[in-house]
Amino acid sequence: MKIICSALFFVILINYSVQMAEIKIATYEEIKDLPNHPEKLLIDVREPQELESTGRIPTSINIPLDEVRKAFSDEISEQEFELMYGVKKPKKDDYLIFSCRTGRRSLKAINEIIPLGYWNVKNYRGSWTEYATKEGLKVE
Repeated sequence: MKIICSALFFVILINYSVQMAEIKIATYEEIKDLPNHPEKLLIDVREPQELESTGRIPTSINIPLDEVRKAFSDEISEQEFELMYGVKKPKKDDYLIFSCRTGRRSLKAINEIIPLGYWNVKNYRGSWTEYATKEGLKVE
C-alpha cells in the first residue's frame, strides 16, 4: 500500500510539473498589440471591484477567478456565456491570455481550464501591475 501511494503521488507530481512547464508567458508587448489581434482573448480574473478601483487592460473581459471553472465547463452554454461576459464562448483551441493583478490568480485560472481541454493559453505574468506601471496608470 505504501508503494502504491508513493507511486501515485509521484505520477501526480510529474503530471503537475509537466502541466506547469507547458504554460507560456505573454509579454507586455503582446498585450499592447492585442487590439490588432481580435482572435486573441484577454481574460482578467480579478474581482469586478478591483477593476473599478484600478481600471483594466483594453480589450480584456472580466471573469472572476471563482467563476472560471464553471464558465469554461459544459455547465455554461455558449448563449449563457455570451450573456454573462459579452463575448462568444471560446473554443478549446482559441488563443486565450489570462491576467490578474500580479499573475498568480491568472496562473490558477489557467490550471483550472487546462483539464477542461483548453490548451492554447498564456499567462500574462506581469498582469495589471506591469501594464499599469508601464502605462503610467494607478497600480493599486
